[in-house]
Amino acid sequence: MVAAWVPYVAVFASALVTAVVVTPLAGKIAWKLDAVDYPSARRINKKPIPRMGGIAVFAGIVVAFLVQFLGTVYLGWSTVLQPSSHLEGIDYRYLIAGFALIFATGLVDDKYHLRPLQKLVGQVLAASVAVAGGLVIGEIVNPFAYTLIDLGWAAYPITVVYLVAYVNIFNLIDGLDGLASGIAAIAGFTMFVLALLQYRPDAATLAIALVGAALGFLRYNFHPATIFLGDSGSLLIGFALGTVSLLSVTRIAGFTTIIVPLVIAGMPIVDTFSAIIRRRRAGISIGHADRGHIHHRLLDDGFDQRQAVLMMYAWTGALCVGTLAMTQVNVLPRVIIFVFLVVGSAAIAFKLHLFEPVLLHHYNKKTGQDELVTPEDPAFEKEREQFVEEHHLERLGGLAHDGSAYDGADDMEARGAADAERDREA
Repeated sequence: MVAAWVPYVAVFASALVTAVVVTPLAGKIAWKLDAVDYPSARRINKKPIPRMGGIAVFAGIVVAFLVQFLGTVYLGWSTVLQPSSHLEGIDYRYLIAGFALIFATGLVDDKYHLRPLQKLVGQVLAASVAVAGGLVIGEIVNPFAYTLIDLGWAAYPITVVYLVAYVNIFNLIDGLDGLASGIAAIAGFTMFVLALLQYRPDAATLAIALVGAALGFLRYNFHPATIFLGDSGSLLIGFALGTVSLLSVTRIAGFTTIIVPLVIAGMPIVDTFSAIIRRRRAGISIGHADRGHIHHRLLDDGFDQRQAVLMMYAWTGALCVGTLAMTQVNVLPRVIIFVFLVVGSAAIAFKLHLFEPVLLHHYNKKTGQDELVTPEDPAFEKEREQFVEEHHLERLGGLAHDGSAYDGADDMEARGAADAERDREA
């Protein structure tokens, strides 16, 4: 009889090796299709870098499940493609279709830069297909009365919204070399352990396959990166992690099993939530790009890319250790751990000024409206100094007149260089 750990090791190794082998090919495809991130005011990279790294991650997951299938047929491995009794009703063909749709959406966006609404349509469609296959939260255990709360028809839209949200929070943190792929590996391994503890072999197999694919891709994606995930990768990673978390709560969900995946993704959730608050406070659309994300704040505080990424790995790792502890203790210590993790994350968020706007505004007497102050505006430096003083900030970024992200610190450096050049000429 095959040891229970053998299939998981084989799945992990096959995903890892596949991603390592396919990543250079993905880079060549991206170059050929001109799916490349060129340096700009909005980007941190200083040279052109191909995206579409999701091709390697997707290939790793596909090969991993092919290995699992062959092991089941020829080596007597226990199958993970047949739902256990409490997961009866899951049609994995729909899950496969959902993965294909989210991956295709990311690929198209990498090439053609879809509008936000177009990309959202693709995400909702992929999530809806997965939900139609039975990936849905049916009943929730009432933690106060120990009864079941039947969500009824509302379970379907709620699950779609949950899955789309999970996709987007991982899409938004993909801002530094190795950040999203590394966090995916940490979160994925945590979900793998939890799935094993809950006897969910399907969730465990998908989780460990994602870990292998993410680590294989990280070989080329860690700073200095030679390829980026692109939306084909970040959307896929979010969808995979969201699917794993839902496989663990399908049909009947305890309160803790619902909270755990949210805590695991706590760092990107904090980043996303703070971005919404920050942009609303600045009086602009929440869809506007800015330089106020966690990695921007860390870079502005003097950390380099590797240090910033490792600090965010550590934050995610601490949250993951906390979630594992939550599942092994009684109610009271579980609540204490949860509160500690929330308060700790909030303290970090405020320490980094994540909720402070990074956009400068002034009142235009002619139009009677509050307008963005751009570097070309004569009032820029005055408004900048006043805003920094009022909000007790050391540095501040903003938006250029064309709507792209603008780093005020870079502008000050450029101004200093220009002044020095004028002094030399004088």
